[in-house]
Amino acid sequence: MYLYHYGIKELPFTLTPNTNYFFGLPSHKEAIAVLLTALKTGEGFIKVTGEVGTGKTLICRKLLNELPQDFVTAYIPNPYLSPVELRRAVASELNVSLTDHSDQQEFTQRIQQRLIHIHQQNKGVVLIIDEAQALPMESIEALRLMTNLETESRKLLQVVLFGQPELDEKLALPELRQLKQRITFSYTLRMMDVDQVYQYVRHRMSVAGYQGAEIFNRQCCQKLFKASNGTPRIVNVLCHKSLMLAFGEGKQVVEPRHVTLAIRDTEAAELPASHTRLAVLFSCLVVAVLLAAYVHYQGWTL
Repeated sequence: MYLYHYGIKELPFTLTPNTNYFFGLPSHKEAIAVLLTALKTGEGFIKVTGEVGTGKTLICRKLLNELPQDFVTAYIPNPYLSPVELRRAVASELNVSLTDHSDQQEFTQRIQQRLIHIHQQNKGVVLIIDEAQALPMESIEALRLMTNLETESRKLLQVVLFGQPELDEKLALPELRQLKQRITFSYTLRMMDVDQVYQYVRHRMSVAGYQGAEIFNRQCCQKLFKASNGTPRIVNVLCHKSLMLAFGEGKQVVEPRHVTLAIRDTEAAELPASHTRLAVLFSCLVVAVLLAAYVHYQGWTL
């Protein structure tokens, strides 16, 4: 909608994780460093946790892109699977054929043969599970049993778990203490501070192709930080709405009032207590401005 107006080639604040927009926040770089170090030393279980919207899936994809060629990867993005479904998903990722009636014993035999074959090629196998807090209890136990496959010197299968803080709560249950004891490396993602929000917004605009004067000044970014608590996903939502509002008024830069309107129109953003009564009124105003922007974009006349 506003690409031509700002002279950019693509939308800079989409919610789809895109490694081209990886900013390299200190927390993200530290997490990747921990993961690469742990995987190279052959550890069994590695865990990365973070609140919703902190960039776990982006780091997951970044890791998949940066793993050396001596690793074979299996990636499961939606792990709400029964033990049977989980085993079949892992087998599929590793190109292991199973019959329709394969039981755990047959799976174990075939997957072990495949892992040994990969090991003989001097390669390691990494199973990466995103949204791991969604794993059912029985499937977590099945996952633990998979990692029992090992040689005298190292594990044949390493597992990286990405999840929300609920994953820590689940792993704290007594019945999962065996798996928890196998997690040798873990990392918790941090939120952005106000300066990182400022640099993050500039970075995404630059990657999208913007070359003009500063669109989001520090006052705008201060508002973005307070409303988002430094959560990248919420910052993206607010920036996108702010750009649309500024575009709807024909402005070349985003003003603090545009950010304020975007905040009041976003449920996930934190409103100052004194402003909550005006939220509905401002939401209506935002809708009207965005509609005007769309009409302007289409070249229609009211």
